[in-house]
This record gives sequence, C-alpha cells and structure tokens, in this order.
Amino acid sequence: MSELIKHECGIAFIRLKKPLDYYHKKYGTALYGLLKLQLLMQKQRNRGQDGAGVVSVKLNMLPGKTYIHRQRTNKQDNLKELFDTIYSNFGSLSKKKINNPKLLKSNIPFAGEVLMGHLRYGTHGSNSMKNVHPVIRRSNWKTRTLILAGNFNLTNVDELFDELVSYGQHPFRKSDTITVLEKIGHFLDREVQFEFDRLKKEGIDDNVELTNLISQNLDLQKILTKASKSFDGGYVMEGIIGNGDAFVLRDPNGIRPAYYYENDEIVVAASERPAIQTTFDIKYEDVRELERGKVLIVKNNGKTEVVPFIEQRENKACSFERIYFSRGTDRDIYIERKMLGHTMANMVLKAINNDLENTVFSFIPNTANVAFNGLIKGIRQNLNKIKKEQILNLGKNITPEKLDKILAQNVKIDILVVKDAKLRTFILQDNSRNELVSHVYDITYGIIKDNVDTVVLIDDSIVRGTTLKDSIISIVSRLNPKKIIVLSSAPQIRYPDCYGIDMSRMNEFIAFKALVALLKETGQEYLLHQTYSRCKAQEKKKSSEIRNEVKFLYSNFTYDEISKKIAELVTPEGIKPQIEVIYQTVENLHKAIPNHTGDWYFSGDYPTPGGNKVVNKAFINFMEGNEDRSY
Repeated sequence: MSELIKHECGIAFIRLKKPLDYYHKKYGTALYGLLKLQLLMQKQRNRGQDGAGVVSVKLNMLPGKTYIHRQRTNKQDNLKELFDTIYSNFGSLSKKKINNPKLLKSNIPFAGEVLMGHLRYGTHGSNSMKNVHPVIRRSNWKTRTLILAGNFNLTNVDELFDELVSYGQHPFRKSDTITVLEKIGHFLDREVQFEFDRLKKEGIDDNVELTNLISQNLDLQKILTKASKSFDGGYVMEGIIGNGDAFVLRDPNGIRPAYYYENDEIVVAASERPAIQTTFDIKYEDVRELERGKVLIVKNNGKTEVVPFIEQRENKACSFERIYFSRGTDRDIYIERKMLGHTMANMVLKAINNDLENTVFSFIPNTANVAFNGLIKGIRQNLNKIKKEQILNLGKNITPEKLDKILAQNVKIDILVVKDAKLRTFILQDNSRNELVSHVYDITYGIIKDNVDTVVLIDDSIVRGTTLKDSIISIVSRLNPKKIIVLSSAPQIRYPDCYGIDMSRMNEFIAFKALVALLKETGQEYLLHQTYSRCKAQEKKKSSEIRNEVKFLYSNFTYDEISKKIAELVTPEGIKPQIEVIYQTVENLHKAIPNHTGDWYFSGDYPTPGGNKVVNKAFINFMEGNEDRSY
C-alpha cells in the first residue's frame, strides 16, 4: 500500500511438551522454544512495529522461585532490542552452565516451557510501555494469575467497563486490554473459588492438595465462555494461567486470523500460517486454521483440545488481511492477490480502448506486485483472444509477415515508480515540506512516449488518497503521458473499521470526501444534516438496535461517479495528463477471496452490532468537527 495505515497486531505462542533436557539432547540447546519464538515473531514483524513483548512461564517450580518472566519494549528496533535483552541473561554463563537444562530452568529467566510473544501496532492510546502486551494480572495463587496478549479491538469497552464496576471492581484504566484482562480474571477467580469451596465440602483440608486439584480441574472453556459473552469486536487472544494452562481463542465471526500446529514435541500458534511453516519447516497442510468461536486449550499436563467457547456466527474473516496486511508468502493469499489483479483486466482494457500498443503497465508499491502479476495475466489472456481472432480473420490471406505482426503484439511492462529513501521533513515549513514529500517516489525517465502513452499503475488500496495527490501523480506526470490510470485492487473504503485497523475517522477516507463533494455539487447537502439527526437519535440505543445510517448517503451515487470524483480530488493543480481512478468492485473482491467475506469497510455491513454504533459515531464526529476516535 502506498499509504501507511496501522492495523492488526501479531501473536506467537509455543508450548514445549517435553522437558528442557529433551530439546538439549535433540537440538543441542535447552533454549529451543525461545529461539523458535524469536523466529516466529521475526516472521510476523510486518504485524507490529510500535512494541513487542515476551512472557515465559516455567512449569512446576518450587514455591519461592520466580516462574514468570516478562520483557517488553517500545523502542524503534523492538525485536532486536527485545531479544538482545532476553539473551543477555545467558551471555555471561559458562559453556558448562549453558548446557545444563536443570540449572537454566531453576535459575535463569526465560528458560521456560510455556512461551508467548506479541507484536503491537497501536490503534489506541500512546505507544507507552503500559500499552505493550503481554499484560499480567498477578496473584500468589498460580491459578488466579493471568497473562494475556492479543490482536483485538472491542467496540463496547464502556459497557464492559460498567460490567466490571457492577461486579464490585474498581478498574484503574478504561481500555479494551485491561477490560478484557479483568473480565477473564473475574471469572477465573470465581471458578477457582467455586472449586475451592466444592473440594472443601468434599472433606479435603490439605490446602496444598487443594491447590493441585484446583489446577487439574480448572475449566478454561467454561471461564472463557462466561467472560466473552458480551465481547463485541474482532479478536484473537492468547493467555497463560500461572499454573501453566494456556489458551488461544478466536472471535465468533473469525474476523482476526489465527493458525496452529501440534506434534509430539510442541504446540504452536500464530497470526499467520507462513510464520509457522517457516519456523518449523512444515508443509502448508500441516498448519490448521483455528475455527471461529473456538479456543485451543493446552493444559499444564500438555493435553490439548480445540473446543467452542461461544456460538459460531457468520464467517466474516477480514478481507483486508488478505489484500494487504498478511505476508504474501501464504499460498492462499498469494493466489487471492493475483486474482484481485486478474479480475480488473477487463475494466482496464475498456479504459484504454484495448490500445495496448500505447499503454505501459507498472505498480506501486512493491507489495502490489502480486496483484500486478494477476492483472498482466488477465490482460495477456485477453490479448491472446484478440490475436486468435485476428489470425482466424486472415483466412487464406495469411502470410508470414502478417502473422509476425499479430504475434508481435505484447503487453508493455516497466518499473516506472520506485520508492526513494525516507526524507526528514519535520523541521521545514509546509510549502518546503510538501516539495520534499512529492519526491518520496522516484521515476524511470525515457520510457514513456510524450503525450501518446497511457500509464497504468496498480496499488493494493487507496484509502486517503494523500500519497497519490502529494507524490505519485505529480511525479509520474513528469514523464508526460497522455493519461494516468490508477487501479486499486481493493474496493472503495467508505466506512471506518473498529476491529483492528486504524481507520476510525470518516473525513480521512477519500471515498467519503468524494461523497460529500458530490452531495454539495448536486444540491443535496441537506442529506448530511438529516443523516446527522438520525445518528444522534440512535446514540443512546443499545448496540443491537442501531443501524448504519451512512449507507443511505452513498446510495445517491453510482460506484463510478464516486470513483470519478475521487480522481478529481487526487489530481494536483496544473497536472496535464488526464487522471482516472478505477477501484476493484465488491463483487469481484468476493470472487477473488471467497473464504474471507468481511467487507464492512467497503460495504458498511458490519459483522457485530457495535460496528453500526461506530460508523454513526464517526459520522457525528465528522459533522461536529470532532477529531476523536469513534470507538
């Protein structure tokens, strides 16, 4: 994507099923789990650069021994900083000590069997350490200690906060992370107390024995079912109880991604399939997707199960995850991104009137190259049909010269736009800064025929349009093409996201700006005020009773009319070439990505009730000139 938007976080979980000396004997190191966790996080570094954290839990430690170790950082090079700090615990050890698994486990931090990592992209709050996962709810009772990290945003934090208050709690901060931690912690406490009272009634007076029995009997499925009952949002959460029980759960709509793998040595979970494949050198089919509404539970004895914790709802897995956020090394994602480009071939050929001789194709930025390959494949398939038709039309008049001319027709591909080094512009005045920003991308001169060629550029998605206007269109126009066509392999982003992606303000979307401009130009500005009144009227209703009032505004214009207005808005003054913007359609999106149907940012069809509340609030904020987030 040529524009930076922040998005989902990344999770990493590893549970060693064997004692540390097993891995030392087989793999030459007792730190096998830690090394694998580092690689698992490194292969998901695209998912978070605002912070990173690791927790290690040691199983069956004696009282008085520290069994939980946590390290977090919010520094720029967070993964290097994080693991440099962790490995410093082992740096001064002699060879004899580093090869002694029992000594490592007893005395050295992070030599544990249960490991959890997190990569953070901050969609809420500051990037202070308090916002970096994992977070810990501590207790002297192992079964009451809870460690949590996740890739989630909840839309109903206020309601969940009020629930905690109704339990008699006094939460120290209102955030979805702390609210979730305390909500699960509350039902964890209740379950422990229930088991304690039950066992006492059965005549067990030895408190040490009691504690061990509670640990064995702890029902994570029941706890998580009760705790998550009122969660509204997209989430994948990973957690560890102090006794070593662990879990990874996925929301009932499957909005956020989660995958896992298990053999007789390890259980591993992560946000992306290729990270697991690479880390453990396994095949695509060996990695399973955690089904929506289900939780992977690993007990402290190593026993695992995948069970439902909440009723499954309609599959609304995030399509944006597939279009852009996940690494394209996943086989399915690679195929889907190619198909996104392929489905745009006919639209492009129509826009250039099939004039391939005077059209040059390229892409921006590098992440769009897979969709670009799909686009070119589609163009070539159409070109082959044209060639076949031309050859058949020659009939008996065919000659080697005529055949050569037909076969010589080809698709022109060139690298026209290259991202240059970042420029430090913060100390400059706006006019000077804008001049430098326009040079973030560089161009290849001498390829385009002056005022003859059309340039076609494909991007993953066009969200705000700022990079197009401030940089790309200005600099590509210096090549003097007749026309510049910019393709977006994703549809028009019209509505805010509230499940993980940092897109919460209506006035940041170029599609919404185009809508407002069209309403004003056509004398329908009054519809904005009518919609505002309807949104305000629903403010105090329950989330389940609220409907998306903004969808009506878009119904007044066609998809192409919105795209045409976007093209006008992203065209800088004084640009000579004609500018056209073509967006992927929602229909073709679902053809390309059939198993990830979450499209609320494109369609306004939110998978949970809280989404409608968020979009209306975002519109209210826009009308009131309020820059606050809508959730």
